[in-house]
Amino acid sequence: MSIKTKISAALAFMFAIILALGGLGAFYLNQLSKDSQAILQDNYISLEYAGTMQRALADLAQGPNAETLGQFNESLKKQEKNITEVGEREATVSLRREFDRYRRGATDSLTVRRIQESLFRLDDINRQAIVRKNDVAKQTANDALLWLAVVGTLCFLILFSFIINFPGYIANPLRELTRGIKQVTSRNFEERLHFQSSDEFGELARSFNRMAEKLDEYEHSNLARVLFEKRRIDTLIQTMSEGIIGLDENRRILFANPVACRLLGIDQPQLMGKYAPDVAASNDLMRTLIRDIMPADGTRPDANNLLKIYDNGKESYFNKRTHTVDVTRTGEEQAQLAGYVLVLENITPYKELDLAKTNFIATVSHELKTPLSSIKMSLKLLEDSRIGTLNDEQRDLIGNVRADADRLLNLTSELLNMAQVESGQIQLNIQPVAPADIVQYATNALRVQAEQKQVRFAIQAPNELPAVKADPDKASWVLVNFLSNAVRHSPDETVIDVSATLRNGHVEFRVRDYGAGIRPEHRDRVFDRYFKAPGQNGQASGTGLGLAISSEFIQSMNGAIGLDATVTDGAAFYFRLPVA
Repeated sequence: MSIKTKISAALAFMFAIILALGGLGAFYLNQLSKDSQAILQDNYISLEYAGTMQRALADLAQGPNAETLGQFNESLKKQEKNITEVGEREATVSLRREFDRYRRGATDSLTVRRIQESLFRLDDINRQAIVRKNDVAKQTANDALLWLAVVGTLCFLILFSFIINFPGYIANPLRELTRGIKQVTSRNFEERLHFQSSDEFGELARSFNRMAEKLDEYEHSNLARVLFEKRRIDTLIQTMSEGIIGLDENRRILFANPVACRLLGIDQPQLMGKYAPDVAASNDLMRTLIRDIMPADGTRPDANNLLKIYDNGKESYFNKRTHTVDVTRTGEEQAQLAGYVLVLENITPYKELDLAKTNFIATVSHELKTPLSSIKMSLKLLEDSRIGTLNDEQRDLIGNVRADADRLLNLTSELLNMAQVESGQIQLNIQPVAPADIVQYATNALRVQAEQKQVRFAIQAPNELPAVKADPDKASWVLVNFLSNAVRHSPDETVIDVSATLRNGHVEFRVRDYGAGIRPEHRDRVFDRYFKAPGQNGQASGTGLGLAISSEFIQSMNGAIGLDATVTDGAAFYFRLPVA
């Protein structure tokens, strides 16, 4: 319950007490007023009437007088209308009877005495009533005093207790808080407020204790050690070979080591405290670095963290890493964003080794193609009957040599394509190409291999499909690779579905086989370099480069490639190319 509610309840209670006292007093005052009114109306007026008649009767003793008789009769009529006490009616009736006799001429002393006796009896009845009602009024007054004394005393005790306790309820927490503040001011950060309540004072105590706890933690920390550790960390950051930039949660630059400043081309004093997006407005490298930490603006984040930067007089390669710093403050449970750390790792030596490896593979692969072509030519000449007839064993040996030579040629071709991909020198000849031509070329290239396994191609590629923007050689190569894998993993005498369909401004090429398929745990890695998914016998086939090269080719043509995970009985690969 809040303090406002408690004060309102206390004031309402005081109002109820005042209302109760006032109501009780008003009730008894009303009772006293009724008793007094009854005396005046019922008895005092009757005494007045009786007195008037007695004076008129005294005047009549001097002699009959019509005016006096009228006064007596008028008072008697009023008395007849004001009969309120026991016996008063009989006295009034007797008075009326004797008065009527008197008016008719019976003016003897006996009649006069009877009239006087009736008047005396009427007077006596009302005087006794006055005394009795006065006793009732006194009793009412005594009851009123008693009840007012009891209720007043009870209310006084309650209000006295309220007056004694309520100021303490307000003042004690304030006094305790004042004492605690004085202790904290005196650097006694171990001081705590110990009153417990569910109102604002309780919340104030908890907030004060959390503040004192944080101050105590700060007081007992070794500030010199903290400063030394900060200087050491600053020194480590300044001497690291990686470029490091620190930002706060509002993306303002906190620090930047010399390597980062050199790469950005901005001096350190010009960076400190600046808003990173403001710096990015005139610096391309900063714009690239903060792209991942900026609020979503509808643009697609750059997934490539490899940056090529001109440094130390040559092109260098850096790997960008973005770290989010979350801190849980003392006394709190939920971590809060504290800033970001941007790291530029110099991987130029590793990249140079990788390029050397790529160049070596490209050179060796290219050099291997010449002797392999010569071997294939020699094999063709050996099969010519003009040179001589071969027996069955020789023909088998020549077939084996040709198969090995074809395998080596395919391997060197894939290695050359991979070298092209790794070096970033994919040469494209983008032009409008009919999807049906790509499908026809790929299926014709694999038709002989499919017929050897009695595998049939179910082709669905309408000639009405719009042309796509693609390199015909690269697109055909990817589809040939899909079909080659499908034929290799399809059982004999089965069907392979080959289709080309229009989907949302792209043409989707799809190859669907009904072989063993790809295990769920391997589906996310089929496009990785050198990854070879195991077959039914647990052995992997191929070089693990075909799908990786296909992915690079399709992405370089602004397309998309993937594996349909909904297909479980076999495998379905697809790629999409934009419509020309």
